[in-house]
Amino acid sequence: MRILMFGWEFPPRMSGGLGTACYGMTAALAGLGHRITFVLPRDGEASAAPFLDLVSTTGIPVSTAERNDGTEATLQRLTLRPLPSLLHPYLDAGAYRTLYLSEGKKFPLAADVYGPDLIAEVIRYGRAGGLIAGASIFDVIHAHDWMTIPAALLARQISDRPLILHIHSLEYDRSGEKVNEEIFAIEREGMEKADRIIAVSHRTKRMITEQYAIPPEKISVVYNAVSSTEARQAYRTEKQGRRKMVLFLGRITFQKGPDYFVEAAAQVLRVMPDVTFVMAGAGDMMRQMIERVGELGIGDRFHFTGFLQGEEIERIFSLSDLYVMPSVSEPFGISPLEAMSYDVPVILSRQSGVSEILKHALKVDFWNVQDMAAKIIAVLKYPVLAGKLAEEAREELRKIRWETAAEKIVEIYRETTGK
Repeated sequence: MRILMFGWEFPPRMSGGLGTACYGMTAALAGLGHRITFVLPRDGEASAAPFLDLVSTTGIPVSTAERNDGTEATLQRLTLRPLPSLLHPYLDAGAYRTLYLSEGKKFPLAADVYGPDLIAEVIRYGRAGGLIAGASIFDVIHAHDWMTIPAALLARQISDRPLILHIHSLEYDRSGEKVNEEIFAIEREGMEKADRIIAVSHRTKRMITEQYAIPPEKISVVYNAVSSTEARQAYRTEKQGRRKMVLFLGRITFQKGPDYFVEAAAQVLRVMPDVTFVMAGAGDMMRQMIERVGELGIGDRFHFTGFLQGEEIERIFSLSDLYVMPSVSEPFGISPLEAMSYDVPVILSRQSGVSEILKHALKVDFWNVQDMAAKIIAVLKYPVLAGKLAEEAREELRKIRWETAAEKIVEIYRETTGK
């Protein structure tokens, strides 16, 4: 089957979990014999046409891990079609304007026509995606999250091919009750007009039906997975004889619950003062978290790394003794699976989609800082518990495979297209 896929993140262009998901998903789909044309924004690079540049998979840098995991050959079926664009994941209007002012000079045509406005940039990307759809041959359209919806709807209008909308995150996840009405309207229109919807968890499916009034029978749940690579073995680090390290890895935003992690860290350090806490990532709450760490007097045991990617993430996982994901609202959450693949025990919030499939992770309500701290102390104090969690998680991960997810996605394609 020929798939036209719209996304805004793909390795090596990475800002969050969606890029990891798109890589694993497309590699698995290609491994099943399907051909994918993936359309994504690309910052300021030369383009052979006003809106797009054609790039084959051989022109995409792959890490040593990706070369060794058996997917290089299957990726020959994946054609990347980047678009020159200012789009980045997780932007709000203010962050977009900052990006526009710092990088807009790279896009003189876009700057002249659209100006410093996030929604206008999404629409511009959509129009460019429509041009690609008009010049491509495909059986089904598969779009990821709200930024791709205008492009996907235009492609559907031009081609009369069915549209599958894959929801990895909703505006209600990112913003709570303070939703951006424009983004919410785009999400709702996309879900109403899509032929089928894929949700990454039953939690997300419930939110779609309750907040957007979409019939549940239109929505299928397909869980994300994690890619197995030999690179993880290369980054195994001897942890004996050094200070224990607890990791938070993610965007430092309301959605990810970094404030609860900081408060739990302070409670743990009262009992176990020789523990290091690391917050890896960036976001609009970073300054607030730095100030709170100072107020709590734990700055000598708490470190901020900033945004990490690639080998930096592999190394930080390998150094960690425990990974904590205290998300307030997490549609799925791939990072706990990645941590588990490094034999790192995991504590995650019950308010996450991944908690639906993980049996061998400790779970807390994100607001229950006392329970979170108690579980952190238990894992760090009792090596037998940590070892048992890692051992059982290793077995559990063997069943959480992208190939399984891809097979379910293909079944949805066939039901929708009749092929």
